[in-house]
Amino acid sequence: MTKSIIILLSLALGGCGFIWRVSARSITSPPPAPVRRQVEQLRPPGSRLSVVWIGHATVLIQMDDVFVLTDPLLTRSAGLVSTRLVEPGVAPERLPPLALVAVSHMHFDHLSFDSLDEVETKTRVVIVPPGVKANMPRYDFEIRELATWRALEAGGVRVTAVPVIHVGGRYGLDEGFEPSAFTGYVFEYHGLSVYFGGDTAYAPELFAATRRHFPTLDLAILPICPMAPRDFMARTHVDPAEALDAFRLLGAKHMLPMHFDTLINSDDYPGQCTAALRRQMAARGMDPSAVQTLAIGEQRVLAP
Repeated sequence: MTKSIIILLSLALGGCGFIWRVSARSITSPPPAPVRRQVEQLRPPGSRLSVVWIGHATVLIQMDDVFVLTDPLLTRSAGLVSTRLVEPGVAPERLPPLALVAVSHMHFDHLSFDSLDEVETKTRVVIVPPGVKANMPRYDFEIRELATWRALEAGGVRVTAVPVIHVGGRYGLDEGFEPSAFTGYVFEYHGLSVYFGGDTAYAPELFAATRRHFPTLDLAILPICPMAPRDFMARTHVDPAEALDAFRLLGAKHMLPMHFDTLINSDDYPGQCTAALRRQMAARGMDPSAVQTLAIGEQRVLAP
């Protein structure tokens, strides 16, 4: 059924070479590969801050005794079109109770209704940008909208919506629908602070403004893909060089790259974005410990 939908979409949009290329790769993609490393302890003993990259923009953040989950994508594909390359790094049933779930925008690879079904019993609150709640099904958890620079508390965690540059809509061709329904977030708990960029284009003035509000960020979670086709992606997504520039402007102590090697949704192939990131880091003489790339399912402890 999925492949039939992809074929019909590709034929309908056959004049768009980008859509055709991505769809053709999805049709021929093998089933998702199993996760090579399974995290045994989602809260390592003595850890104050750790992260598990579950894949794409889905990150499990541990801050002392609480957990936050970002943009949960736990399904085999995104919107029945973008094929998953690797299974989720943590199975839904293994997820701990969550202080909150944060969704950055409405695109299928970030707002997955089926994935929210999987975490419905794990959280009491899901936070979304303005305009999103009316377009969501009913769940047992509370859905709360958060406008830029507004803050709220959930499960003891203070979360603030911070500005990014992306597009609204849900289907890729309807960006005028809820045109401002996208955001980044900063999570604060017990003196720890974590930035999550969702999807964003390069916007130096916005990253600098976030730093003025949050001058002591412990971690910035930033996308590094998709890169290609660059003339199309540049208005909505940072590339690895821009992600490192954003990291510098945010002034965070550490950076976790995300949004790569999980789905077929661009002209990039697995390994290209991380290779470009390593080249950029080497050219800038950056400390490798500041920006560590994880495989899906891997964990990094940042503040023992």
